[in-house]
Amino acid sequence: MSTSPKIFIVGIGDDGFEGLTSQSTRILGDAQVIVGNPQVLGHVEKLSAEKVPVGGDLGEIVETLEKHQAKNVVLLTSGDPLFYGVSKYLCDKLGKDRFQVIPHVSSMQLAFARIKESWDDAHLANLANQPLESVIAAARISEAIGLFTTEEIPPKEVAKTLLGHDLDYFHAYVCENLGSPNECVTQGELKEIAEQSFGPLNVMILVRKPDVPDRPMSLVGKRKFGNPDDVFRQSKPKRGLLTPMEVRCIALSLLDLGDSSVVWDVGAGSGSVSIEAGMIAEKGAVYAIEMDPEDHGLIRTNIENFAVKNVQAVLGKAPEAWATLPDPDCIFIGGTGRQIRGICEQALQRLKPGGRIVANISSIENLADVHQLFDTVMESAKVTMVNISHATYQLERHRFEASNPTFLVSGKKPLKKS
Repeated sequence: MSTSPKIFIVGIGDDGFEGLTSQSTRILGDAQVIVGNPQVLGHVEKLSAEKVPVGGDLGEIVETLEKHQAKNVVLLTSGDPLFYGVSKYLCDKLGKDRFQVIPHVSSMQLAFARIKESWDDAHLANLANQPLESVIAAARISEAIGLFTTEEIPPKEVAKTLLGHDLDYFHAYVCENLGSPNECVTQGELKEIAEQSFGPLNVMILVRKPDVPDRPMSLVGKRKFGNPDDVFRQSKPKRGLLTPMEVRCIALSLLDLGDSSVVWDVGAGSGSVSIEAGMIAEKGAVYAIEMDPEDHGLIRTNIENFAVKNVQAVLGKAPEAWATLPDPDCIFIGGTGRQIRGICEQALQRLKPGGRIVANISSIENLADVHQLFDTVMESAKVTMVNISHATYQLERHRFEASNPTFLVSGKKPLKKS
């Protein structure tokens, strides 16, 4: 247990010394050394304590506190030190027992108060250490978003990026210099915010407009998985060879894709499985392998239509086409050819240990061959028969018309023994 005096971490607002509680005022008055960035130190320049300016380098802050540990030291920070502040790092680095934290109202809390919106379920982010892409993903499901912007990613850049992703259903507020005499709150449509510049000390809040769809009409029908078959471009003479929506959903669930999975879609056809795999494995890579030049062109068209950046169309015949591709975590194989068992055998050699494979098979002869292979060399080998019927309206009655049954043979490659 450290015998050094406790280090106080005190939050302060833009309204300065006058806005502090009596406890914070007393702690600062008793301090021998006050550490902080030059801006916050300006609020306590009248106090007699030694002022030690520091920048944003966390290592420098730690060294400065250690240097003065024998004295009564206060680290002065903006707002709430535990809300995207320095306190967590210091407590993890030096131990919680070394510190006592006295928070001030955070600028995020002040911003929501100024616009009179609740923030108990808002998505909050600091763009200084979180990617803007995470905000885009959150915007699709959030009612409200609070952002600490940066000079590199100011409010206008956030607005432009949201509009570029067709996320145009938010009303925006930019709250500058909160708590200071020159406080300013600007509100408007995203297209208006995208044309304006703001000071560096700001909080941006996005509030979803009422009674708007959860996504723009241009994206309706383009789901992460389970897209209607007719949204994919298909070659007309071979129409019907596309992996049907219901089969696609089950196959993708059996593949158990992760965010960063590497996926092979062998015999990709129009690329429907590849595209939906790419939208699920957003940080991964998907390779749509197809030997038919016409279908290869359709894959590229569908990739462009769905705007997926992590799917690559590969023209060639298995196994030569995958010779230079990275080893996959997941493999989907279309099963219309007679050589499917051989393709599966060669694909399994490249599948990573613990990887998943699903073969889509339409004939019972191929089903028997592939199931025997998976049952021999794979873990949890199983067969799922998919038999779908759709309602049709005939003679003033609804009847069901059955599609041809298909079989999904799946398994997991055993992990290597240590």
